[in-house]
Amino acid sequence: MSDIPPEPIPPAGYLSRKALPIKRNDAEILTREDVQYDFLHYIFLDETAVFTPQTPASASKITFRELYVNALYHSNKCSKVLKDKMFETPEFGVELAKISLLTNVGRINTTMAFFPEMKTALRTYHPVPSLQKTDGNAQDAPRIKNCLKAALLPSEFKTLPPSTPEEVLERRKAGQCPPTSIVNLIFVLSNHAVPLANVHFDGTVNFLDLFLPKALASSDRAKAFLWIIYHYLESDEPPNPFDAPNSHLTPGKAPYMRPLTRMEMSRENVDTSEELEWGKRMSAQRNSFLQKLVTAMESEKKSKPAAPHFVTVAPQSQSNFNTPRTRSTRRHPEPSKENGPFMYYVPGEDPSISHDPASPIPPPVSPDPMIELEEQRILSIPTPVLANIPYFPEIHFDGRSLLQHAWRSVTTSDPLLDSDEENGDDGDIRIDYSQRLSLISAIRGRPPTPEQPSHIIQPSYLPSSRPKTFTRWQPVESWD
Repeated sequence: MSDIPPEPIPPAGYLSRKALPIKRNDAEILTREDVQYDFLHYIFLDETAVFTPQTPASASKITFRELYVNALYHSNKCSKVLKDKMFETPEFGVELAKISLLTNVGRINTTMAFFPEMKTALRTYHPVPSLQKTDGNAQDAPRIKNCLKAALLPSEFKTLPPSTPEEVLERRKAGQCPPTSIVNLIFVLSNHAVPLANVHFDGTVNFLDLFLPKALASSDRAKAFLWIIYHYLESDEPPNPFDAPNSHLTPGKAPYMRPLTRMEMSRENVDTSEELEWGKRMSAQRNSFLQKLVTAMESEKKSKPAAPHFVTVAPQSQSNFNTPRTRSTRRHPEPSKENGPFMYYVPGEDPSISHDPASPIPPPVSPDPMIELEEQRILSIPTPVLANIPYFPEIHFDGRSLLQHAWRSVTTSDPLLDSDEENGDDGDIRIDYSQRLSLISAIRGRPPTPEQPSHIIQPSYLPSSRPKTFTRWQPVESWD
């Protein structure tokens, strides 16, 4: 056992990056511990006005709360309705800024939404009682993410914003203040949290750990966050307004964060009874909405006709058909045992009618249903379409119409045999040829040339006179 090497220590930031997104089931509440409410509260409660405004209209220094809320307000992707809410209710602007900050670092991913009437299957609804006290229907995470990506400085719309901490410091040292937007800076710090773990911390924590449920004081984590923001946006030279009393001993390092005992940690981020009750009501409202949505979808599905499908039919003997075969079956091939059962086509029908798989639908025993379906199909053709089709009286031979004769030919003949090998009565063939010839004559408006044989029946409705013939070549335009 002593030869087994110890497990390698994961790199700094690996565990925090893996556990960063909040993962909850649909309609599950995001508690104060999930969002680290106390940490956010200390950040937006701080009244230290040391940050340069990112809007040209402002001149004096502002707090981080004002800096972040203004960045959201002036984003190109912030809708007018959202701006009106933020202007009329400043508390709503702060709550939205807190949710946006969690989205900014990736704590809230783009699969979450915060209004119960959300229908998108790829997202989950979550009530956030501690951050939805002014408006229960907050924006969803994808819209917040789009708003954040468009929250740039006016100069950054023409050129690419900095993408590394070094680029941010270079721009600030070059005289550009602020060097980038507050939103883009947080994106950069989140993406480079691991390399900065040894730069601004002791290597055991990183920038993303500030947003996770760690055994570190929330107030100290908030001060460390503001210290890093000031370090990159304003100045990396001491003093930093968010320095700890002994910060001069560790230049370039964030303020010390006091570890908490288990008892002290249990006293932070405690949900109130009103918040829990509101969250339960919203979860119940979400479940009720989903039940109604599913019921409506099932009703709509049942109201639609069933799609055409195939059912398996066991092989049946020829005696099931009313019409007997008139041709020889002497050389019919035997059915192969490898062939599967016959697949019978069933058109769309009422979904409320169910069929027992043990008793498949048998094939029709007479051609009458098919004839009726064909007549219904013809009657369903629009009148303008039928007006352009010449009318031909129905041809009857031996008491059968064209469709009845076609059905008889299909059910009484073997397609696998050659015509030369077929024995027996060939009256069906003569009738078939007579019907085809009569139909062609009706279409052409004249009898075929040469004259029909005497045994072919001439329909009474065809003209008796022969059409004019030509003895010399004429242009095509002058033909009948």
